[in-house]
Amino acid sequence: MAPATGPVRAVWTDYGGVLTPPVAETLEPFCARLGVPSATLLAAMRQVARDCGAGDDAMAPLDTPLLTQETWERRMEEVLATHSGIHVDLSDYPARWFADRAVNQPWLDTLHRLRRQGVFVGLLSNMPPAWDRHWRLSVPPEGLFDAVVLSYESGCRKPEREIFRMAAERAGVPGEQCVLVDDLAVNCTGAEQAGWFAVEFTDTAEVTGRVEALVSAEARGGVEARVSADAAAGVETPVSEGASGGVEALVSVEARGGVEARVSADAAAEMEAPVTAAVLARGGRA
Repeated sequence: MAPATGPVRAVWTDYGGVLTPPVAETLEPFCARLGVPSATLLAAMRQVARDCGAGDDAMAPLDTPLLTQETWERRMEEVLATHSGIHVDLSDYPARWFADRAVNQPWLDTLHRLRRQGVFVGLLSNMPPAWDRHWRLSVPPEGLFDAVVLSYESGCRKPEREIFRMAAERAGVPGEQCVLVDDLAVNCTGAEQAGWFAVEFTDTAEVTGRVEALVSAEARGGVEARVSADAAAGVETPVSEGASGGVEALVSVEARGGVEARVSADAAAEMEAPVTAAVLARGGRA
């Protein structure tokens, strides 16, 4: 790939459906374990949202939040019993939702590589407070994200303009130098209306190429400082292999630019050459 010369200096990724497989892939086995058809569960979620004045936005009661997790679970149980005749225990819903949930390792590898190259990398997610500790166990943010902006902490959510303003401020760049990677078209539209770039997530390899093309050469200028900082923090270079698509060795910009020669002898003795092996396999959605 030719050196990127685009205008973006900050890459913001969504969580569910981007850092995880598509939500639909998680929902079907989850509902099978509950004994509730997925369409019935989604209808109940929309009903609870309408009861809260959130229209058909199924997740709004949780990730703003309008209800506590426990209250939402009880209301869901009531709606399922009343409207569908299904009696089910939805307690501890977050732990059950995240159980055995995979992560999109190739996309994680891309984010790690971009960050080592000096690009600002952040997480921008509509996230319920009761789910916070669970996603952090799946995708530890340390050494990966420069900032984390979550709806429940911000009091606003995608696709609202305010959350994009807050995220750009956290990145220290104007909105026109930010890109959102999200699996929902409505959130991408919201980002674009706020002056951002947006890439709708479908396939990891395709999205990686589009983001690389947007990232500016200037944004990659802090490579040496980032390499040294990660080495001091003990952050390891991630290596992953996919079951399909093969393994493509991606030599980092640091290596191509001869950064190793500029890293101090002490730092060089403590870490390996920054070469990342990443798989650009098909990615998926939480």
